[in-house]
Amino acid sequence: MNASKSVTRSVDNTSNDISLIAPQALRKLIRSGQHTGTTTGYASGYLQGNLAILQADYADEFLQFCAKNPKSCPLIGMSKPGVPNIPELGADIDIRTDLPGYRIFRGSTDYTSVTDLTNVWRDDLVTFVLGCSFSFEAAITRSGVRLRHMDANRNVPMYVTNIETTPAGRFHGPLVVSMRSFAPGDAIRAILYSDRYRLAHGAPVHIGDSSQIGIADIMKPDFGDEPVMNEGDIPVFWACGVTPQMAIRNVLPDFAITHEPGLMLVTDVLAEAAEFSLQTTPEAIQI
Repeated sequence: MNASKSVTRSVDNTSNDISLIAPQALRKLIRSGQHTGTTTGYASGYLQGNLAILQADYADEFLQFCAKNPKSCPLIGMSKPGVPNIPELGADIDIRTDLPGYRIFRGSTDYTSVTDLTNVWRDDLVTFVLGCSFSFEAAITRSGVRLRHMDANRNVPMYVTNIETTPAGRFHGPLVVSMRSFAPGDAIRAILYSDRYRLAHGAPVHIGDSSQIGIADIMKPDFGDEPVMNEGDIPVFWACGVTPQMAIRNVLPDFAITHEPGLMLVTDVLAEAAEFSLQTTPEAIQI
C-alpha cells in the first residue's frame, strides 16, 4: 500500500521560545486557527498524543489492537461514544477543535484534510489518544542533544516499514516509525532518555541501516518532512503513532478520523509522570 505524504504546514518558530508555551494556550491558538503547523517542540515536558476516532462498533477491536501493540499504540486516553472530551488529559480539551489538522476517511484509503470536526461529529464516535514521541524530545534537548528537524523548523520524517504489527480482529498492518539522526555519542544519550517514556513509544525499535526495516530511501519519508542528516550521523527509529492509520486503511470502516502526521493533541499531562498518573490499560477502560 502506498502511503500518502502529509502536507507539511511548518510555522516560523524562531521568534519565540515555543517550548515555554502552556498546553492550554497552544490549544487556544489551534482552535482559533492561529497555529496550523507541527506541534514538535511546543509545550516542552507535556505529553502529546496521536488520534484515532472510530465508530463504536470498531472500538473493542481497536482497543485490543492497542493492547497487543503497546510500542506503537501506547494508549493514554479514550472517550465514551459521542463524547468529544477526555478530562484526564485536560479539562478544557475538545477533540473536535484542538488538533491543528485531521484526516477523515469514508470507506476508502482516500481522505479529506480538515482543521475542525464540529460539522462531522457523530454520537457513535469513540476517540483513542495514543502517546507520541514528541513527548520525549524535551528530555533529549535538555541533555544538550540537538534535534535536527527542530533546528530546521521541520516535521519529523516518518516511514512505513516491513515490520508487521500483531493483528487484533480486523485491524492489522505495518509498523510506521519516526526517525531522528544523531552523532554516535548523542544517539546513545537519546536512546537512554527516550526509554524512560514508555507512553511515548519508549526506546527505539531500530538503529542504523534503514533498508533492514524496508525503507528504500531514507531521504524520501512516507509522512512528514525530508530528514536533515549530517555526515557520520546514525539514524535512530522509534515506533510511531501513525501506525494505526495503516491498520485503519486496511479495515476501511465507513467513517474514521485520524490526526495529520506531526499535528498532535497537546495534553496537560506531564510526560515524566504519565506512566503513573494515567490509568490506560485495557482492563481499566470501559467503553
